[in-house]
Amino acid sequence: MKIMKNLKGAVAALLCAALLTGCAGADTSSDATNEAATNDAAIVTVDATAEADSTADAAVTIEDIVTAEPPVTEEAPETIETEIAYPESINVLAMKGPTAMGMTQLMDEDETKGYPYEFSITAAVDEIAPLVIQGKTDIVCVPANLASVLYNKTDGGVQVLAINTLGILYICENGSTVASMADLKGKTIYASGKGATPEYALNYILKQNGIDPETDVTIEWKSEHSECLAALTANEGSVALLPQPFVTTAQMKTEGINVVLDITEEWEKLDNGSACLTGAVIARTAFIEQYPEVVAEFMERYAESVEYVTTNVAEGAQLVGKYDIVPAAVAEKAIPECNIVCITGAEMKEKLAGYLGVLFEQVPTSVGGALPADDFYYGA
Repeated sequence: MKIMKNLKGAVAALLCAALLTGCAGADTSSDATNEAATNDAAIVTVDATAEADSTADAAVTIEDIVTAEPPVTEEAPETIETEIAYPESINVLAMKGPTAMGMTQLMDEDETKGYPYEFSITAAVDEIAPLVIQGKTDIVCVPANLASVLYNKTDGGVQVLAINTLGILYICENGSTVASMADLKGKTIYASGKGATPEYALNYILKQNGIDPETDVTIEWKSEHSECLAALTANEGSVALLPQPFVTTAQMKTEGINVVLDITEEWEKLDNGSACLTGAVIARTAFIEQYPEVVAEFMERYAESVEYVTTNVAEGAQLVGKYDIVPAAVAEKAIPECNIVCITGAEMKEKLAGYLGVLFEQVPTSVGGALPADDFYYGA
């Protein structure tokens, strides 16, 4: 065997060294031992300094070398680190738009640090429910009312972790005649999103300001935001309900489009404990129960990501562009207006429960037919 050949080489070297020591006093040679020590197949080490101690030390037998125990080195005590037990993969899904923007720094960090997250971004809201119900995604950024719908559809199979986006709806005007909600009376409002959050939010805020959506204004529902913009630009003095970042895109492309009312601010003026919301982060209840430390750690990192994107707008915009949510130039102007947040715990429960209550009063099916129980609100 290769090891035995090297062993014999080392033995021969030692015997030669012993003969030379006996004949020539203290003259030694370490060439053979160095060669044996550096051979990638040799496991025998020889202490060359022992040759000079005495002539008797040089009288080494083959049996001594073959049976010699390797030197014992004292090992440093093992450092035990407590680590989070991650699953093999964690599937995270987000809607394309403001609800995904706050997560982009976390997504970027994941690429360099190797966390087991698998991020996906979708533009189709109807793709989300089947994935959640089938257990194919673990953490999801969704429209706020859809979080409640999924809770009811899965019999408590999801929990809300955080509010991640406040209202992103704005009243825009082709002109400058609107300065308050009262000024909307008699106006034509172009809007998209009938049967969804935009309709519920608009009707609620109009009614709370004494404006009847059926008689005091004319609401023309369009199928797409681009249609609203086309109608707005074609009719001077008209107004439209538009979301971010579409508002920013419209203003960059079309002169004369002014933001005159922020629906989120108008909602806050009502001071009723609720808030105009757009998005929330949810997770499957089974995933939360199986990996509580993973969820807690994710939420810490998610909050840091939101903080980074909203306070480092230029850098955050580049990340938004990198993940093809909206172009970086649009994102840089839109991020400050997108109301990206990370609200958790008791505050989350108060705002979200109030918002869902408003929707439930108008259209119960918009929240899944029933308001969620307390177990819906993670950490509250």
